[in-house]
Formats: sequence, structure tokens, C-alpha cells
Amino acid sequence: MRPVNLIPPEERRDGSAQLRGGPLAYIVVGALALLLIGVVLLVDTGNQVSAEKEEITRLQSEITATKAKAQRLAAYASLAELHDRRVSTVTSLATSRFDWERVIRELSLILPDNIWLTNLTGTARPGVAVNGAAGISLRDSAPGPALELVGCARNQDAVAGFISELKQIDGVTRVAVQASKLGSGTEGSGESGSTSGSCQTRDFIAQFEIVAAFDAVPTTEGVTE
Repeated sequence: MRPVNLIPPEERRDGSAQLRGGPLAYIVVGALALLLIGVVLLVDTGNQVSAEKEEITRLQSEITATKAKAQRLAAYASLAELHDRRVSTVTSLATSRFDWERVIRELSLILPDNIWLTNLTGTARPGVAVNGAAGISLRDSAPGPALELVGCARNQDAVAGFISELKQIDGVTRVAVQASKLGSGTEGSGESGSTSGSCQTRDFIAQFEIVAAFDAVPTTEGVTE
């Protein structure tokens, strides 16, 4: 008997038909796969862009908030700066001014009865021009405030006692004698001064020129003399 193919002609598939349809199917599947990958990449990129935009928005909000806070604190910063300037000014004044009133008051308390002054000059630093100043050259060796005292004493012992008393004034660091000369012309110490001997009415009276220095006091420009 001869075999008979009972499959309808339209449904029959021979080898050549399989060869013609096989590669096309792979191409279509590959194209779909590439399309799917492209869609995934596009969605992922879109998500990243959205996240970065959100981060930028958040940072901008933080910057705006920080600026607003800085503006609120600017007033406090100005007050702090003003406070610092005032403290600096007060400190400068406190260190540059010298309490001459206290010094003169203490001098009046320790001035002995056997001493009389003919010239008293107080300057905050050397080189200060004062009308009628004593002009004692030893004053230049004291960089800070100093008293220049010119006068007479009953004798040389009185001069020595006056020097000891001057050292008791608060703030005096040293006392220097420019001259201490008796009326007869005999010098007790130092060189002869330039001051006239109007107070030397007797030979035993000693005329002196003394500088009391306050070396521990800070010196600055603009000190009140």
C-alpha cells in the first residue's frame, strides 16, 4: 500500500518552510529584547534625573533657610562687634590715662615740713612740652609717667628723707636725684641743676632736683598729660 498524508495541504510544514521562518523569529525576539532594554534604561535615567532634581530643590531650600537665619543673626553680630569695640576703647583709656589726682594727693600726704617745692611737673611720657616745666634731664630716662620735683630742704638729711617718702607713693618704681646742692656750693649728689636758687636763703639749705618714675605704668600714644 502507498502511504497517504491525511494532513490538509494548508497545514503542512516542510523543511524549507521551517528554515525560512526560524531566523526571522530570532530577529524579532532580539529586537523586542533590545527595545525592552532601552525602555528600562530610559526609565532608570529618568528616575536618576528626578532624584537629582529633588536633591537640587532640597539644597536650594536649605540655602534659602540658611540665608534667612544669617540675616536674623546679623543684628546680634553687629551688637557683638559694637560691644567688642567699646570694650577695646575702655581698655585703651584705662591703660593710657594716669591718675595724677591720686599721685598729687599722696604727695601732699608724705611731703615733710622741712621740704618746700618751687616747681612740680607731671608728664605721662618724656618729650611732652609743658609751660614752666622743671626740665630735669633725668626725666628722659623714664619712658612712662614721672614727676619732676624742684625745691629746697632744710639740709641734705631732709633731702634723703624726702627721697624715702617719695618711694612710698603707690606706683613709684624709682627715685633719681639730678642734683642736691647746698647754698655754699657744696654738692650733695649729682650735678648742679639749672634751677635758680631763689629758695636757698641760707648756706645750709639744700636745693634739689628729683625725678620720681612710674615705670610699671603702660605707655601709649595719646596719653593724657
